[in-house]
Amino acid sequence: MSLINFDERFADYLHDWMTEHASEYLDMDAMERDADSVYLRFINTPADWLDGVSPGAYFSQYDDAKVLVDWMTDYTRQGIPVPALLLDRIAEVGLPCQKRLTALLKDENAPSEARMTAVGLLREMDSDAPKTMYIQWLKEMDEGNELTENALESLRQMGPAAVKQLTEVIGHATPAGQEAMLDVLVNYPGNEKVFRITMERFINCPEKRAIFAGYLGKLGDARALEALTQAAENADVPYLDYIELRSAIERLGGDAPTRDFGNDLGFNATGSLS
Repeated sequence: MSLINFDERFADYLHDWMTEHASEYLDMDAMERDADSVYLRFINTPADWLDGVSPGAYFSQYDDAKVLVDWMTDYTRQGIPVPALLLDRIAEVGLPCQKRLTALLKDENAPSEARMTAVGLLREMDSDAPKTMYIQWLKEMDEGNELTENALESLRQMGPAAVKQLTEVIGHATPAGQEAMLDVLVNYPGNEKVFRITMERFINCPEKRAIFAGYLGKLGDARALEALTQAAENADVPYLDYIELRSAIERLGGDAPTRDFGNDLGFNATGSLS
């Protein structure tokens, strides 16, 4: 399929419009405020570079999921901006494209940008088709990357629909995977396994105590108070970590110990003990 740079075409159209209408505006800001209406005019105007079809109608001529998703992939492979109008069409076609996008996610040889775009499109389409795949990615991850972070955002959006499966596998996930899964699961308190794993990570990962303190605060289980308070009393705990510990303690109904952070760089940078 033809790979037309729609962004470049619109930039040319906008430039011509601004040149033609410059005398009608007092300043550039006022002109830029009308850019949205210019874009609407652009997508609805028949274009000779599309054989007389308007940009807004161009991709509507196609409804084959393979053609549309492969087209999007080719754009990323060639380093040409993927037209927003093509992405809109993929979303419009719906379920057939969901299946094709999910298949694209499984292709580790596909361009990373195409897979990232696929995750975003599936999220926009409220699809839970890749849920199991996303959870498997988190389960096996060694460290975060853009793709797994994007998948995690989709799992957050799925919310309760993802909780049961995440809870089932979190005990077998890598440390990085557990941390990512907890980002979702702590928003649904009451599960003993999730509480236990969060406590273990809080105790065994002092370099990330602030993150796990926040998770414990969200879980709302007062059994965490003793460990949180002990950490807050530790003279080696820096001010910025203490703030998170204090917040979690107070959220659980406890009273945080008072500390003097006069010599702490983090405290001095903020200017006060908030």
